[in-house]
Amino acid sequence: MTEEEMRNDADAGAGTAAGTGALPRHAVRDGLLDLLAEGGTLTSTEAAARLGYSSGLCSFHLRQLARYGLIEEAPHSGGRARPWRLRRTEPEPEALPEGPPEPLPAEGFGELARGLEDESYQRWLDLRDRAPEQWRGRDEAFSAVVYLTPEELGGVAEAVREVLAGYRRREQQPESRPERALPVALITRLFPLLPGGPDGNGEAGGDGR
Repeated sequence: MTEEEMRNDADAGAGTAAGTGALPRHAVRDGLLDLLAEGGTLTSTEAAARLGYSSGLCSFHLRQLARYGLIEEAPHSGGRARPWRLRRTEPEPEALPEGPPEPLPAEGFGELARGLEDESYQRWLDLRDRAPEQWRGRDEAFSAVVYLTPEELGGVAEAVREVLAGYRRREQQPESRPERALPVALITRLFPLLPGGPDGNGEAGGDGR
């Protein structure tokens, strides 16, 4: 069947469908819908390259699909190309402001992180009796107070990072994980206990500066 015959056949089918409110199946339209479901947006030129028809025939069938409410124009920045997408049944969310999102304040991020840590740890406590046998009793929790200079504190932090660095590639390379490996939360906080506070003991090294 030539493209002209396909167009005439589609016109006839669409005319019949007008009385029923449904658009009949058509090979070109089926192909267009498959491409839209696969890629999100599509122009007639892109459809022609993928399906092997002319851009004019693809444009015709895209307009037919839009006429019957199956697809809609996608937002674009102008130009001759007209991208289409499957019609959305839910209202679009409000447009986000331009530019990167504003970061959470440091104290807000800290509270969020602690909340997630506490939630994850409580889940482990609730479910550890049902954990795989090899993981029961394998959790570790400890704390310590040691006297360090600011430079030594930084050195301890760097040493912890170096130990963990040997395992970080497993996150992006699943094939490198041992058979029984599971994600494990490691939480480290290093901070000075300032004198006079609820955690302090009234002492400070040197003159406190």
